[in-house]
Amino acid sequence: MEAYTVFLDLAVILFFAKVFGILARKCKAPQVVGQILAGLIVGPCVLGWISQTEFITQMAEIGVIILMFEVGLETDLKELLKTGPIAFLIACAGVFIPLIMGALLYMGFYGVAPWGSENFYKAVFMGTIMTATSVSITVAVLQELGKIKSKVGTTIVSAAIIDDVIGIIVLTFVIGFKSPDSHPGMVVIKTIAFFIMAIVGGFIVFRIFLTLDKRYPHTRRIPIAALAFCFALSYAAEKYFGIADITGAYVAGIVLCNLSDNTYIERKVDVSSYMIFGPIFFAGIGLKTTFDAIDGTMIAFCICFVIVALLAKVLGCGLMSKLCRYNFSDSLKIGVGMMTRGEVALIVAQKGMAAGLLTADYFTAVILLILVSSIMTPLIMKFLYSKEKTPENTVA
Repeated sequence: MEAYTVFLDLAVILFFAKVFGILARKCKAPQVVGQILAGLIVGPCVLGWISQTEFITQMAEIGVIILMFEVGLETDLKELLKTGPIAFLIACAGVFIPLIMGALLYMGFYGVAPWGSENFYKAVFMGTIMTATSVSITVAVLQELGKIKSKVGTTIVSAAIIDDVIGIIVLTFVIGFKSPDSHPGMVVIKTIAFFIMAIVGGFIVFRIFLTLDKRYPHTRRIPIAALAFCFALSYAAEKYFGIADITGAYVAGIVLCNLSDNTYIERKVDVSSYMIFGPIFFAGIGLKTTFDAIDGTMIAFCICFVIVALLAKVLGCGLMSKLCRYNFSDSLKIGVGMMTRGEVALIVAQKGMAAGLLTADYFTAVILLILVSSIMTPLIMKFLYSKEKTPENTVA
């Protein structure tokens, strides 16, 4: 294949990703859904204009690294610490219940798998996909209703942040245990060593960036250095600790999230992500998705996957909220607010496929989950708040 044909591939991907992203937004769905559909249409599944090449795969990998770096940058550590143990407990339940229910669902379809077997790790990974939470749509609804600063709103946002942190840690362990030459004890040691290194090294890096930020505020050298740090930590995580590179990128974002220029860094980094790397990543998922193995069993699995994933979040987060002395109405709102899935679920699924824990046809279930949760959550949240008789207390 001629080297210059990559330019045509990029032109087609970027154009169709944007067009379908706009159409998705018009239909009140996340733009990423439209970008994935664009990949499906121009890829082998429908038109066959573009196939997954090594170049697109590498560009998509850069895209996922930048996306996770941005998620880390957007984390509010002060708010995270202020909300305390309640948000942490809700997040833990929001990870544990979907993890168990997802694994049981997979085993229900494909048989109970013994501990340590290939199918066991696939079942656990299916649950890991369900642990991801994306509350961007919920936040938009809460803002529209004037409830973003409410007790429920603050709890949802804080629990979602902690949820993603725990989910990434779970992903790290699952991929680590799956490696054929790994030992459970060594996986734990390497994971702990990575986070110790991240805390110690992160503190030093943060102090360096703090000095740079004060001396050269709002200059482009800051986001360039930040992006270099992100790639370096991603490389170190994968190369020396056997940790998923996205974990390194996420931690890099968290290290820098308290800089006064963190929003400036995020805005500059987002330009390249929004313009090229993000669309290639999401369209690339569509290019990799195949319907060759879709049969009656797979269709039934996809439907059950969506139902279980939605119910698991409502049950896990809702019941824990109730145990933390929220009333039934607020507990239900928290559970429903945590239902939405988005970029993180796709990122987790993509990493699972790269590790051999997921085949391309299962992306259909993940895409369907994102679409259904993105449509249902705003509708249910608005309905629940319309039933309120008294105004909700807000956080001071």
